Amino acid sequence: EVLPLLLEDVPLTTRQVMWFQLDGAPAQFACTVRQFLNTNYTHWIGRRGTVSWPPRSPDLTPLNFYLWGYTKQKVYSVVIKTRDQLLERITIAADKIRQNHVKIQRTQ
Repeated sequence: EVLPLLLEDVPLTTRQVMWFQLDGAPAQFACTVRQFLNTNYTHWIGRRGTVSWPPRSPDLTPLNFYLWGYTKQKVYSVVIKTRDQLLERITIAADKIRQNHVKIQRTQ
């Protein structure tokens, strides 16, 4: 449900060459997730994906060094009591990552 919303701001030309890298979490291995990716995206790396990815691959860990820790810190910096609050905090964290990424891209 969330992926299409996150990709709305990504230009179509970028989405067409974009690769998805899944980290092997059980939820990402669900049939519905794999069917969605196979139907909508030709390039994805993960268990039973278009490109297989070995478990605990060192290429997966960069997400653990920055993205997940940063997101968790931003999301849980306040007490969350409802699902809507959780979704709002995740959206805010994702927006900050996008803004910072754009700044980095412009300076390079």
